[in-house]
Amino acid sequence: MLDEKLQTYIDSLIPARNGLFAEMEAYAKEHHVPIMEPAGMEALLQILRIHRPARILEIGTAIGYSALRMAEALPEAKIVSIERDSDRFSLACSNVEAAGESERVVLILGDALETAGEAASEAPYDAIFIDAAKGQYRKFFSLYSPLLKAGGIMVTDNVLFKGLVYGREPDSGRLGKLAEKIHGYNVWLTSLEEYVTTILPVGDGVAISYKKG
Repeated sequence: MLDEKLQTYIDSLIPARNGLFAEMEAYAKEHHVPIMEPAGMEALLQILRIHRPARILEIGTAIGYSALRMAEALPEAKIVSIERDSDRFSLACSNVEAAGESERVVLILGDALETAGEAASEAPYDAIFIDAAKGQYRKFFSLYSPLLKAGGIMVTDNVLFKGLVYGREPDSGRLGKLAEKIHGYNVWLTSLEEYVTTILPVGDGVAISYKKG
């Protein structure tokens, strides 16, 4: 999380998206569909370009925005993405088809806590991206990390949760409880001996966890 002026400056340097991506961003904004913030998205894509994964698993498709951004950035990669909301899944399927990426972007309908077996058919993965129900992050990580290759990376979005995980007064409401859960996830994540984790203060906070060989 950066101060507002700095974030605005960085965002101003990110090239505008056109065509289908611009349409998807507009739809997400109008219909309150959570997609990755621009600076976080660019950071993720740059990390993936450097890492060059052949197979990526995404937990949390929404309307297919990040899956298609990854597909564009990595023309040789195959992406498997899981979404539990049937309406968003249907729209994601339409967007993937419109992008002409049906061969490389495989969508799975279902709760990610119940679809590990289906996702395992495409394993092992070189990268896994977690961007679904925030309160389930630890369960997602534990469930899907066995599908990640040694030397692979696990990426988790929203780990700073609008700044609510730090520097705020305790809040007993829903957001406060969720922030506390994400904080607990961050502490747990950075303590894992088989991973090296760095949290990048871009977008809404992106954790990069490298699986030791």
